Amino acid sequence: MYKVILASNSKVRKKILDENEIKCKVFPSNVDEESVKKSLLKQNANPEIISKNLAELKANKISLRFNNEIVIGADSVIDINNELISKPKNREEALEILKKLNGKTHYLISSVCISKSGSMIWNYTDKASLTMKELTEKELKEYLSKITDEALYAYNVYQIEGEGRSLFSKIDGDENTIMGLPIKKIKEYIKNL
Repeated sequence: MYKVILASNSKVRKKILDENEIKCKVFPSNVDEESVKKSLLKQNANPEIISKNLAELKANKISLRFNNEIVIGADSVIDINNELISKPKNREEALEILKKLNGKTHYLISSVCISKSGSMIWNYTDKASLTMKELTEKELKEYLSKITDEALYAYNVYQIEGEGRSLFSKIDGDENTIMGLPIKKIKEYIKNL
């Protein structure tokens, strides 16, 4: 049994840690993700760099408050043709995102950073490839009508462990990565600490 601090409010990330016998306390970082993304996009950062930077910012911010404790920060982004897709702010935006992904392959990038005393000591990024079925607008709206607001705004436009799986014809990659935490690599690293 390991003890860490999770710099995230994500129930799914906490559940993944719990299921893997990593005991954690939750302290959300409350990093202003949108302003960080805008700043990095102005510098032509790609989605992978943005994901890594956000994971590191979150972990470092919380690890400054808890000296010598292991803090995990994580971030996930959708990358379609090197364009960053952010979480929707409302249902209209969610529908637009689904239309953009409709019938195409995109990547879900999940980065994790482990920090101690305000500095990153380890990080890892994984990528999964997802191909969405070609769906009608009516089918997309029906799918959205089944999703709660909490799920929609927390997990981007699909929740792979729930209704979201039905949207895809092909998924290549680790399911935990898609859910936001590449746990196998985290466990390997923590075991060696």
